[in-house]
Amino acid sequence: MSKIIPHENDSGFPLHASLSLPSRCKHTIMKKAIILLSGGVDSTTALYLAREEGFDELHALTFLYGQKHERELVSARAVARAAGVKAHEVISLRLDAWGHSSLTDPAHPVADGDPEREGIPDTYVPARNMVFLSVAASYADALEIEDIYIGVSQVDYSGYVDCREGFIRAMEEAINAGTLLGAAKGRRVRLHTPFLHASKADEIRLGIRLGVNYALTWSCYRGGDTPCGTCDSCLLREKAFREAGVADTLITRGR
Repeated sequence: MSKIIPHENDSGFPLHASLSLPSRCKHTIMKKAIILLSGGVDSTTALYLAREEGFDELHALTFLYGQKHERELVSARAVARAAGVKAHEVISLRLDAWGHSSLTDPAHPVADGDPEREGIPDTYVPARNMVFLSVAASYADALEIEDIYIGVSQVDYSGYVDCREGFIRAMEEAINAGTLLGAAKGRRVRLHTPFLHASKADEIRLGIRLGVNYALTWSCYRGGDTPCGTCDSCLLREKAFREAGVADTLITRGR
């Protein structure tokens, strides 16, 4: 079983422990990377971290998967421009076709968040990260890119099963068994999950040091012009900024 990227970066520093800034790696070693970019806090910070870690050719993938609003896409485009990515692909999928999520089913409203909830919330989109990573693997195979970043965390999250280390480990193995790049050419595709064991507050502290403009990001499940402040995602975001000790500029800029 291979070593999974959340444990350490190429310099050997355990990123998830304190999220200190890594030393820049030589571009001859690290160059191209794919980032799954939703436009939220996690994926945006992951994008800036990839750039800091020496990847100078960044390919962002954003998915329209049938969610009820496209407010995230506005943020993803703004973040991609600000970070100077080489390519930003917006990929349309139909994960709403079979429903079973309040993020995609018009007849099923997004409920207010509940910090005391046990179990998986109804905002879970079935196998979403599995689908996203499969598309990213195809893109990586075609363009011969060996590094894929995804901003999942199993610390501050809603209990989604596809944000856990066991899933990431299995998915990396599947990608390397099922791509020409990994299976035939012997060039291992690596899934970078730098925040898997980090709190969202730690992410934000790191992002501030990396120069992330969090006013460009979006987290609210309900879309609209301003965050609702009551869905799970809004509550997690508010908690993270409060614990990080910094103002959320997405909120304060309108005051």
